[in-house]
Formats: sequence, C-alpha cells, structure tokens
Amino acid sequence: NRMQNVGEQGHMALLGHSLAAYISVLDRERLRKLTTRILSDTTLWLCRLFRYENGSAYFHEDDRDGLVKVCRLVINARYEEYASEGYAVLSSKQPVIYQSASGRPGLGQHLCSQLGLPLSSLCTVPCNTIFGSQHQMDVALLDTLIKEDIEAGKLPLLLIVNAGTPGAGHTDKLARLKDVCDQYSMWLHVEGVNLATLALAQVTSAIMAATRSDSMTLTPGQWLGLPAVTAVTLYRHEDPALSLAAGLTCSQPVARLRALPLWLSLQYLGHNGIVQKIRHATALVRALEHLTLNNHTVDTVYSFPISPWVSGVDVVELEDEGTCVRFSPLLTAAVLGTQQENIEELAEKLAQLLPVMCSTMCLRQDFREETHRHSPSLAYIQDLSWPGLGAPQTEGMDESRRKQELEKINTELLKKLQDLDTDIVFSTGPEFGTEEHCVFIGMVTEDVDVSELVDTVAALGRDIEESGRLLENMTEVVRKGILEAEQQLQLANEEKLMEEGMLRQLPLVGSVLNWFSPFQSSIKGRTFNLAAGTVWTDLESSLYDVIRRKVTSPFSALPAQRIWPTHEKERDIIGLQTSKVAVGQGHTPTLHLAPPLSSSIAFKATDTEMARPNDVILHQG
Repeated sequence: NRMQNVGEQGHMALLGHSLAAYISVLDRERLRKLTTRILSDTTLWLCRLFRYENGSAYFHEDDRDGLVKVCRLVINARYEEYASEGYAVLSSKQPVIYQSASGRPGLGQHLCSQLGLPLSSLCTVPCNTIFGSQHQMDVALLDTLIKEDIEAGKLPLLLIVNAGTPGAGHTDKLARLKDVCDQYSMWLHVEGVNLATLALAQVTSAIMAATRSDSMTLTPGQWLGLPAVTAVTLYRHEDPALSLAAGLTCSQPVARLRALPLWLSLQYLGHNGIVQKIRHATALVRALEHLTLNNHTVDTVYSFPISPWVSGVDVVELEDEGTCVRFSPLLTAAVLGTQQENIEELAEKLAQLLPVMCSTMCLRQDFREETHRHSPSLAYIQDLSWPGLGAPQTEGMDESRRKQELEKINTELLKKLQDLDTDIVFSTGPEFGTEEHCVFIGMVTEDVDVSELVDTVAALGRDIEESGRLLENMTEVVRKGILEAEQQLQLANEEKLMEEGMLRQLPLVGSVLNWFSPFQSSIKGRTFNLAAGTVWTDLESSLYDVIRRKVTSPFSALPAQRIWPTHEKERDIIGLQTSKVAVGQGHTPTLHLAPPLSSSIAFKATDTEMARPNDVILHQG
C-alpha cells in the first residue's frame, strides 16, 4: 500500500493538534479570546472561499455529525414546543427526511438512530428513470411524495441532496430542488466532493446553486491532503439559541480548538495554494477524459485488478452500470500525490486490458457451451466476481467420493494446467470467492481456440481421475494380497506344528527330543507380485526369475504370448512335474526350449549333476 504524501501542509495540521493541547492549559480568559478568534477567522475564510455568505460553521470529526446537528436545529425550529415537550410533540405530525437513492449508504439510518426517529420518518427518493441522469434525484417524483406525506398528516422536514454522488460523482438538480424546498418550507442540505469546485474562479451553474442551500458539509482535509483535519458544516440560521440547543455552537473554549489544525493549514496554504490543489484535481479528471476518449474506452468499463501505482482508482458497484472503475482525484490526489504521468499510465493500462477483456467476454458463451458438451465429466461454475473466461470443475463421480476427492483432483488439475506452455493464467479464483475446488481460467485473447482449451482440461481431468482409480485398485490388490499371505503363513505354521508333533513344542522335552532325533524344517516363504496381483511361493518365484533370465527368442516376439500369467485363475492351472528344483552351488540348471505344443508351452529344466531330470510344464491359458 502506498504511504500518504504528508507534506509541509500536513505537518502543519499535525502541529495544530499539539498546539491545541498546549493552548488548553491557558487561563480561562485568554483561552476564550484565542479560541473565539480562531473559530471566527476559520469560519470567515471558509465562507468566503466556498462562496457561502453570512454562514456559520460547525467543526466535527465524523462527517455525518454536522447533518445530525442540523436536523436537530430544524426540529427545534419547526416544533416550537419540542424543547419542553420533547418527542411527544413529534407524534402529532411525524417529521419526514428525504434523501436520494444514490446518496451515501446508511446515512438515513444513522440520522434516525441519532435523532430517535423511526425508520418510517425516512423517505428515499428514486432517481430519474426516463429523463435526465439515472443518478440524479427525480424532482417530479419528490414533489409527489411530499404531497402524499402532507395529505397523510406528516411534516416534510429536510431534504438531503448531492453535489457529487459517492458512487459516480453526479450532481442533483440543486436549483429546482431548492425551489421545491422553498415551496414546502423544507430545509435543504447539500454534500458531496463537487462542492470543492466552489473555490475555483469558474464554477458551473449546477454547482453554484449549492450556495443557496440552508447548509452544506465540506471535507477540506480530503480535498487538500490534510491529515486528521475535521469536516465542516456551513449553515445559515438567525436564532443563536436554537443553534446552541442543537449543538451547533458550544460555549466551551476547549471544544472550539477543533478548528485549530484547519486554521493553521489554511494559513500555510493561503488562498492561492488551496485553489491550486483543487484546480490540479479537476485537471487530472479532464486529462483522463481526453485520453480515454482518444482511445475509445470511455464507454466500456470493466472490473480489473488495480495496480498500486494508480492513484485514486478503485472499483465500485453501481445499480445500473454494474462494476465500474472510479477515478476520484478530489478525494485522493492531494493525499497520494497523483500527477499527469499517473493518468497517462492509467490510460495506457486501460488500452492494453480492454481488448483482452472484450475478447474474454465474447468467448465466455462459447466456453460455457463447450464445457456443457463435456458433461458430466466437466461442470461450468458461475461466479460473477471472476473477470476471466470461466471456472470448470471436474465431475462424474458419486456424491460420497466427490466430497473426498474433488479438492484433490482439481488441485492436481490446476498444477498440470499451470505447467503448460501458455499465456493463459490458471488460478484458484478470487481470494474471498464463494466457489471452492474449481480451476479459474483468466482472461484470454481472441485467437484462443476455446474448444481445444476445454478438450485439454477435460483430458487432463480424465487422466488424473484414472490415475486415482488405478491407485485405488492397486491399494485393494495389495490389501487382498497381504490377507492371502497371512492366511498361507498361518496354514504353514499349522502344517509345521503337525509335522514336528506336540512333544517338540514342550520346552524341556522338545530340546532333548531334537538332540536325539533332529528334525529338518523347511520354512516356505511367500512373494507378492504387484504386476500379477497374487502371492507366490518360493518355488514359483524362483521359476519366474529363472525364466525371465534365460528365456529369450521367439516367444518374446509374439504379441499374443505372455511369459507369465497375470491373473490368479491362470496361476492356479500351473502344473509342476517336480517336487523341487535344485539351484545352488555346483548345480547350474539349463533350459531347453521344447517344440511348441498345441495347448501349452513346455520348458525342460535339466541338470547334468542331478540323479533325475525334472520337467516343468507351464500351461498357456
């Protein structure tokens, strides 16, 4: 994240907080005079700077607090007995506060909570749907709503309008809305970033109409890059007693010191410095409009990852336009130090990304159809937060196995796709996405063959799934082989026990009996062959090794022949015509290849030193 550009004017604001702590310990009379001077000077400068004549100022930390105090002022003014009767007066005529649908989210609810009013006292006015901007309040509909509330015995109290909506920066029709407020004796409150342009020499008529409002909230700290500076609400009202009752003025000198950091910053910047910062922000907007218009990208807005070097750019959600990229230099340029070259980099980045994003959007439907073509092995996952081509997911397994193996298969699939030699980005998707165990495919160019891409994903998914099945089968074979070996070893131990007899098992008697009559016990080992999936005895294993070493020639070249059976059924029909094969020192067996039989392959094992030859017949199934 970029550090805020705290320049000298920022240090002046921070110095103001330290000075406020020192000044607060002065004697009461000096403190009163000093704070009164600071408050009056700051109020005068702000009213002159933003063309708000004969106004008063309220300095507050929360930028919503000024509007809360203004609402209390209007309630005290419209309900004469409110100071003595309290909320009981409101029951006779319920007050109504009107706000725009494109206003700050949660602002109306905050007002009702702070004022103790029910949510039914809040009326949200829709924006234009047919004529005018879709982000401006519908004036005709507002007039209709006010008339309906008056007929219902309610009291229209206050209207909140925008000079720069939080989402898109649109300005309501302030002049017409002021006329409506005058007609129904309502209070008009204006807020928004476009109020900063009132300090410029040339101001549009739409923004100039804000100077006729009853109150407005300013945030000079954001506009001028001043850290820890309060927001300011300018208002006009002739009764100081009601302002005091509403909390807009304070008799405590220490509370007035909130204006000191802003007072010092305004002194340091001067009128020219303030205007220059606001003019620089507006120039950045014009520069971006010029560059985007030349690149024909102003009408095409997508969501894409924002690099840290792009100052003042973020992603917002608008009701009609959807996800948009917003550039608001009035809120960020002074703090982040945004310059002309940053705007050029942003325009260049847009020019690079927009063709890729357009081709991705065009190929999304093809990708969805190709994925459905591979159903049920692949499934298309819908994720609106992903700007890429799409998110396929391997399927085709039962529910129990799906929960256990889906993550493993898709993780392996993602690794294989990332190893491919391609410019396409494969990932696990958004950091806080709702979909899991998917392979998210990023943005693609128009020359990408979507059909081939989906075929590759499906083929890799099948290979991974088949490998998993092979491993499971091998695991099952090994498990069965171990059980079979355990059974055979148990039978061998029982046979040994029967051959030796019970007397040889007794500790003392067995030792004496073995001394007089030794017993030669042969331990028969077992070999588990993974290829065959069966358990072999020592004799079978030895014969298999001998045959593999000695047998070459015609049979190995026949494609239909197998040197050793791989199934247990084939192994069971092996005929052994000898009780043993002597393979040891001094006994070198030789194998003679017999003529092929009609239904068997005959191998003759002959040892010249043995008393009798031994024939081993291996039947071919």
